[in-house]
Amino acid sequence: MTWPGHPGIRWGTGAARGVLWTTILGSGMAMLDGTIVNVALPRIGEELQASVAGLQWILDGYLLALAALILVAGTLGDRYGRRRVYLAGVVWFGLASGLCAAAPSTELLVVFRILQGIGGALLTPGSLAILQASFSRADRARAIGAWSGLGGIASAAGPLLGGLLVQAWSWRLAFLINLPLAVVVVLMARRFVPESRDPSATGHPDYRAAAIGALGLAGVTGALVEAPVRGIGDPVVLVALVAGVLGLGLFVRLQRRAAEPLVPPALFRDRTFTLSNALTFVVYAALGGVMMLLVLQLQVSLGYPPTLAGLAGLPITIIMLLLSGRSGALAQRIGPRTQLVLGPIVVGAGMLLLTRVGPGSSYLGSVLPAVVVFGLGLATVVAPVTATVLAAAPDRYAGAASGVNNAIARSGGLLAVAVLPAAAGLTGAAYRDPVALTAGWRTALMICAVLAVAGGLIALGIHNGVLGGAGPDDSSRQGDAPRREDSARPDDGQRPRDDARRDGQGPHDDSRRRDGARRGGGVHSGEFSRRDESPHPGECLHCGVEGPPTHVHPGGHGPS
Repeated sequence: MTWPGHPGIRWGTGAARGVLWTTILGSGMAMLDGTIVNVALPRIGEELQASVAGLQWILDGYLLALAALILVAGTLGDRYGRRRVYLAGVVWFGLASGLCAAAPSTELLVVFRILQGIGGALLTPGSLAILQASFSRADRARAIGAWSGLGGIASAAGPLLGGLLVQAWSWRLAFLINLPLAVVVVLMARRFVPESRDPSATGHPDYRAAAIGALGLAGVTGALVEAPVRGIGDPVVLVALVAGVLGLGLFVRLQRRAAEPLVPPALFRDRTFTLSNALTFVVYAALGGVMMLLVLQLQVSLGYPPTLAGLAGLPITIIMLLLSGRSGALAQRIGPRTQLVLGPIVVGAGMLLLTRVGPGSSYLGSVLPAVVVFGLGLATVVAPVTATVLAAAPDRYAGAASGVNNAIARSGGLLAVAVLPAAAGLTGAAYRDPVALTAGWRTALMICAVLAVAGGLIALGIHNGVLGGAGPDDSSRQGDAPRREDSARPDDGQRPRDDARRDGQGPHDDSRRRDGARRGGGVHSGEFSRRDESPHPGECLHCGVEGPPTHVHPGGHGPS
């Protein structure tokens, strides 16, 4: 569906170029911010005299808002207008970025980062939905392919851009650059992007449950960050911990009783869905911890300038861009279990190789081999695990499944940033001392490697035929709940939805489309995400390495 009364924008026109660049610049702005801020962390800490806990909050403030709101953000555009919500996110993100750039203290920077995360949650889901709603059906695949490819280039350039901005003047420039970008996106969107919404998206997202879940996650995160500094018996830590646990418990209770929950409890009756999300959590927790400390180690212990520190991890992004699509296609053919077991183990091996990176280490001899192995492991696991989550969900919960997996991945990174520095012995200003930082860096890598390998072991219980490929059915499927709408039908491993995938067709029934739009879990739920021109597993190059695949095809084809 396009906007009323119009057949859709055709490729090669001025309007097509305008819509394409509006979505690339807007979503790219949010995607690049995470990379740039990581590179800028040492300079931020130095100027603001931030402790390790302060740096944790600078990262976690943004991740907290993003993880808490991603469950409802995807449906706001369906209900209230995709261009309207996208523009609201762009403006909010741009203004919050300006506040971040002007922050005189760590505390205010954390507050402004939380605001920035709210804008990111509003902005992130909108780009793909706008493309699918605006272009004519014949040109959608071409438009999405161009958006994906150019976004991948931006992803690869992010670390270099971040380093250049920080070195050119200050870490503040890394935030200020978002202001002119936001202005350009707003002007282009008002001129080129038509408004659209999904008429079948009725009702309202459960804002109360989302707020309670956010408060619960914030309480637990706050307790984990502050406990090493204040002590576990400190009243602030205790209040935060109790409030967090109670908030998360109440969120679960509300989801069990809700007619249309944000996180349908029925999803977790399927063992493959539950295990693949557990795998997602531990892998992204390990990834979030390593990526936070890598730039610190390179700049503080090895003396890299910000630009070179940003470029050091570029091979990871390049490997992901080149191999993720092939990895997703392989999982469709042979089943995902082999890659889901081996991928995290390879990631863990890359982390162990990174323990060799210390003062005096060379890039070619120590850093490059480790990041190459690390990147190969990520390319092996990322596309198949998200495709597995979507395929394991019942048809009517496809949109919710994508949102749940995205939130779980971001929560893994959030909690890793909160826990890992203290677990590795890094508190106070220890990150400014190369000796102390290197010791903590190596301890943290050992912890993250164990987490990654644990993810591979978790994957042993995943049903290998879930994607409908050539993988054999086996006893691991017996613990899974029926996934068809008719739950009375026995699950015999030869379900029609699997047969349909083997024939190259997904289960794109009307009930699934409408329910995905109503339930609000999907990052890109509703009518427009179901099209076959949407990216298949690993084909979307737009998402960065540190965040989970955000632009997904709820019809079972996988992540982007």
